[in-house]
Amino acid sequence: MPGDGKLCSFDCIYCECGFNADFRPTSTRPSRQEVYTALEAKLIEMKHEGIGPDVLTFAGNGEPTLHPHFPEIIYDTLYLRDKYFPLAKVSVLSNSTNIFSDSVFQALKQVDNNILKLDTVNIDYIHRLNRPTGHYDLEKLVDRMIAFGGQCMIQTIFLKGISGGFDMNNTTDEYVLPWLESLKRINPRQVMIYTIDRETPDKSLLKSTPEELDAIAEKVKHAGLSVSVSY
Repeated sequence: MPGDGKLCSFDCIYCECGFNADFRPTSTRPSRQEVYTALEAKLIEMKHEGIGPDVLTFAGNGEPTLHPHFPEIIYDTLYLRDKYFPLAKVSVLSNSTNIFSDSVFQALKQVDNNILKLDTVNIDYIHRLNRPTGHYDLEKLVDRMIAFGGQCMIQTIFLKGISGGFDMNNTTDEYVLPWLESLKRINPRQVMIYTIDRETPDKSLLKSTPEELDAIAEKVKHAGLSVSVSY
């Protein structure tokens, strides 16, 4: 991603990087070669220091899969990982909007932790919370997640508050139960649920309580899925 701004196909009201319009980048994305060179240099440095990474993670100020050479960068990363730290994992945190690209889809299947965003299966709520910047087809997105055949992890934020006069509480059964039915169809390797941890651009948002997150986690476990909770 550019180092001086944010590029994303979502404009989430909870994003720690702020709203898209407030952080327009002036620089370009680093090239595939620049990523390769910088990553190899860092891994060599860590090798000399005797410090190995646990995970190499693609995340940050925007959506990583939007890079025009994202698949090639992933294959380069896997090559460098195998060369220098074969026990390290490779993770990608994605908002899932680009998984319709066959090349992106195949690249995500190769990483250890393919972490996909699915905050709800209520389309009106998605447009209030995630605010997709382009076309967003929820049913096709879920079908594409199913196509991973369990080679994915689903990450979902639960929060509360009033935004634009709308109740954003998605911890209730109205939101949780349909989401859970979609999870059963996707059958992810793990479900990651969490709440607000850093400052949000929409100041009206509130954290979900540990009790609320634990109750949702119990429903996920009852459905036969592995779940982790971050408070």
